Amino acid sequence: MIGHQEWADRATRPAFATQHHIDGADEPGGGAVFTVVSPRDGRVLAEVADAGPAEVDLAVAAARRAFVHGPWPRLAPAERGRALLRLADLMEEHRESLALTISLEMGKPIKDAYEIELRAAISTFRWYGQLADKLTDESPHTAPDALALVTREPAGVVGAVVPWNFPLTIAAWKVAPALAAGCTVVLKPSERSPLSALALARLATEAGLPRGAFNVVAGDGPAAGRALGLHPDVDVLAFTGSTAVGRHFLRYSADSNLKRVWLELGGKSPNIILPDAPDLDRAAATAAWGIFFNQGEMCTAPSRLLVHSSIAERVTEAVVARARELRVGDPLDPATEMGALVGEAHLEGVLGHVETGVGQGARLRTGGSRTLAGTGGSYLEPTVFDRVAPGMRLAREEIFGPVLSVLAFDDLDEAVALANATEYGLAAGLWTADLSTAHQVSRALRAGTVWVNCYEEGDLTVPFGGMKQSGNGRDKSAHALEKYTELKTTWIQL
Repeated sequence: MIGHQEWADRATRPAFATQHHIDGADEPGGGAVFTVVSPRDGRVLAEVADAGPAEVDLAVAAARRAFVHGPWPRLAPAERGRALLRLADLMEEHRESLALTISLEMGKPIKDAYEIELRAAISTFRWYGQLADKLTDESPHTAPDALALVTREPAGVVGAVVPWNFPLTIAAWKVAPALAAGCTVVLKPSERSPLSALALARLATEAGLPRGAFNVVAGDGPAAGRALGLHPDVDVLAFTGSTAVGRHFLRYSADSNLKRVWLELGGKSPNIILPDAPDLDRAAATAAWGIFFNQGEMCTAPSRLLVHSSIAERVTEAVVARARELRVGDPLDPATEMGALVGEAHLEGVLGHVETGVGQGARLRTGGSRTLAGTGGSYLEPTVFDRVAPGMRLAREEIFGPVLSVLAFDDLDEAVALANATEYGLAAGLWTADLSTAHQVSRALRAGTVWVNCYEEGDLTVPFGGMKQSGNGRDKSAHALEKYTELKTTWIQL
């Protein structure tokens, strides 16, 4: 990887895509624009075309034409797969510029943007490109005088609305399986991180995706997101973001055409460490990595550390020590371990949670203050609280920042009860050397993913999604295709 100075030099001469990409071409829309500001230093990055209902109409109409009249749904699955593989190759070719764009627009350390985010996004398009021609239909056994066929058909026009914390990875999780299934797509990225998605759209057209197969509109939720959610010609809406906004999309569906809505929402994930954990030092190090990775701006962040009282102080001390040595700094420095939060408003919100935690009686062990204020960026110290009670806001509300809450428990039943005492159910962690305990607790936890003796591990072969108010449906794996296909039964009397 190139060095800090080279990344910083490149940041002074970026070339961003700033127009919507509709029907295979850049589209300025009606002339309205919004400003994208870098949380790295508060600098204006670009003025980006701002979509409202008119631009969303254009994009959905292009996607509908492509679905009804265009070649994409009618291509052989292997041909669709080859197009996705070409897109993955182009992303690899432009990996440095895409990583730089992500780092500048949302504050992620450049090393994480290049090595983790881009690896995941590229791998997703490759995986679904390779899967496209390996799906099979069904022919159930029937009476001798009939033939039954159960076929999967593309669902139609997919609207995808994705957040800013992993702008290309989460976009790929929606777009790649939808395209592989033969759907056409309108993607709306977050208004905080539209630049990487607009670049992706250009690469998709360069890769040979036909006009209208993949469209990107930039704009905010109340205008562009709402228009997409209410649009009567969108068949499926896939959303990742907050639970509050997820509720809006369900209402939009009810108020329009009853489109299917798939939601991946918030989390307040527990990470349980038992006294018999096979390696307490690794468990503590992983707990610290999990909450501070990506500045804590992750729906799966293990923000509630549940530790048996006999080891609570030892584990907490180890996490605090790691937090104090963590290198917070310029996202464009490859040595930086934690970059900037996405913006000033978000930073103020996280600081508000810190203030509330102190006021409610939790003990602040380290961090809790803004740092690097002279840069003009939005930076926060890694923060750890202990003596957190289950009823405190620190233990109940998603903070979406580098703030860890430590809760102690005395027995396994209490640990499971604490873990499940949340409206969310996205992910959980468990550290134990006992196989039976691992199975029993994993079954008892109400979470879509349970990691045992690790955290944030896995690959594209396994599904990802939540329970309860963390949403429904699954991204990743072959199961993601279920969101973008319809089952059709054909009964033939012989």
